[in-house]
Amino acid sequence: MTFNWIHPGAPDPDSEKRAIELEYQLRPRIVRFLMDRLGPEYLGDFTDFHFDVDMIRREVRLSDKTPAAYLTVLACDFMQEIGMNCC
Repeated sequence: MTFNWIHPGAPDPDSEKRAIELEYQLRPRIVRFLMDRLGPEYLGDFTDFHFDVDMIRREVRLSDKTPAAYLTVLACDFMQEIGMNCC
């Protein structure tokens, strides 16, 4: 699981601290979401998943770097459940 942070300009120490705290909050929610949606047969290897965390728009999205098969299945539910309620 990889997070791409989108900041309004160069990140300062406060925004970096906020990003770390936010990532700690997001990871369990995202893992739970993925496991619920992908089912028990999914082995929990989340290395293919990439997320854009937009600190300007205050949302998190599945990145285009995530395989298309997952994007088509998860994108809408992800935005509704996690993306718009991330921060």
